[in-house]
Amino acid sequence: MEKYEVHEAREGTGKGLFARVDFPAGEFIVEYVGKRIPTTEADLSKSRYLFELDDDWTLEGPPEINIAGYINHSCAPNAEAETQDGHIYISTIKDIKAGEEITIDYGDEYFDEFIKRINYRASLLRI
Repeated sequence: MEKYEVHEAREGTGKGLFARVDFPAGEFIVEYVGKRIPTTEADLSKSRYLFELDDDWTLEGPPEINIAGYINHSCAPNAEAETQDGHIYISTIKDIKAGEEITIDYGDEYFDEFIKRINYRASLLRI
């Protein structure tokens, strides 16, 4: 049985990644994968699916190749990303029940560049 599934999420966010099983706090969920590109190239990219590994490298992981790309932003996330040895691991920071959307805080830079442009209060604070 798959541990997660993709379907429509909150208004304004499109599709999201949802738990199909209970995940206790501190448990690994999924690895964020993608094409490794220089961070200087990523800084010029219009892609919304960029995850910085370090000052030199970024992963570009659109959902077509990276199910973790469906994880939406939240100011009150239930998961977090950790970079380790060139990999990005998504793990829970609190219990997630089956049926709940898996969310992380994308950080200030992403928020300012992509999320702030839309009606944030209406679409993203409904968790």
